[in-house]
Amino acid sequence: MAKQSTFFPMMIIGILFFIFGFVTWLNGSLIPFLKIICELNEYQALFVTFAFYIAYTVMALPMSYVLRKTGYKDGMALGLCVMVVGSLLFIPAAMSANFFFFLIALFTLGTGLTILQTASNPYVVCIGPIESAAMRISIMGIINKGAGVIVPIAFTAVILSDFSTLEYLTESDKSDLASRLIVPYIIMAIVLSGLVGLIKYSSLPELEFETNDEVSDKDSIFHYPRVVLGSVALFFYVGIEVIAADTIGLYGQGMGIANATALTSYTMMFMVFGYLVGIFGIPKYFSQEKALIGSALLGIIFLIGVVSSSESYWISEILWGWTGIATLPNTITFVALLGFANALVWPTIWPLALEGLGKHTAQGSALLIMGIAGGAIMPLIFGKIAYASGDMQSTYIMGVICYAFILMYAFRWHKIMNWKKL
Repeated sequence: MAKQSTFFPMMIIGILFFIFGFVTWLNGSLIPFLKIICELNEYQALFVTFAFYIAYTVMALPMSYVLRKTGYKDGMALGLCVMVVGSLLFIPAAMSANFFFFLIALFTLGTGLTILQTASNPYVVCIGPIESAAMRISIMGIINKGAGVIVPIAFTAVILSDFSTLEYLTESDKSDLASRLIVPYIIMAIVLSGLVGLIKYSSLPELEFETNDEVSDKDSIFHYPRVVLGSVALFFYVGIEVIAADTIGLYGQGMGIANATALTSYTMMFMVFGYLVGIFGIPKYFSQEKALIGSALLGIIFLIGVVSSSESYWISEILWGWTGIATLPNTITFVALLGFANALVWPTIWPLALEGLGKHTAQGSALLIMGIAGGAIMPLIFGKIAYASGDMQSTYIMGVICYAFILMYAFRWHKIMNWKKL
């Protein structure tokens, strides 16, 4: 990409990352909400994440070919158009309170986001030095997770006003609650339509990649171990990220915590703190590689905290007792702290995996985006184990597998240029 000011591209992409966060982290509130409205158990409710994230796996590679035809800029506009359709599909879903219709709408939204993510992440990596790419993605992450902090609180305030609890609702109450989704999603469709025009008619530059002699003789993206293994690392990362953000509401609901639909905000808040560490620390104080190693180790430590904690409150009192909000049990607090451990995983894997891909960047990006399927599959596995065992707290330990793979990628696998050296 030609050298020029990065401010305008970063501003436009920042708006898109806010949309990513708003739409994605709304799922954490939808799960306990639809569990009541559609009369689901914990396992069934987690099909919300499955329908949304499986779109990334199904659509990522096809969308990389679309981007080759349309270019990155027009591809982002197309992704927004698909999201408009997905938002409007929530209207018949809410009117019928039919869970299958909700899943179709969520899959459509996920499809639109697949195009946007495949196009926008390479932008952030390539508009500046590769050594500071994680810092730029961390800035995008703050915007993304900032939306994640806001949306659960807004959802609880707008949708659940007049309802102090979601227990013991009549059929009339459930119908009323479902219908409250209609206006917010109409507004979302209008905003997304406006963004289509903003992207389409902006002066956002098109990405141009130089040919890299080192990779020019490789026809398939699967010839690059660091990209393939990076995609698997992202699979496990997104899996544990979604478990941390989207099951905390269910976990809190099971513990009788009031306004459990807003608990995702705590996980997002800790992710924002983690991104701030990345912005000010990378590459000045530590490398992208070291940030990834630290993230994996912290994740394992916090998971041990989740499964070994009692229902005391002393950690909450230390973290935010001065604010008067020390109301979360330690085990819930450790789930939220996973957000801090997760924050720098996405920003560091992307530049480590995409460095030097040249003309294969679109395919590499699509393969990494396919890793988002972890958000579809891992929470379902989590939900099945938790439902069968009746012990959600102990089920969180499965996340150690996720962080162990990420740790191996950070230590060695991102450096592998040939499968024979694995």
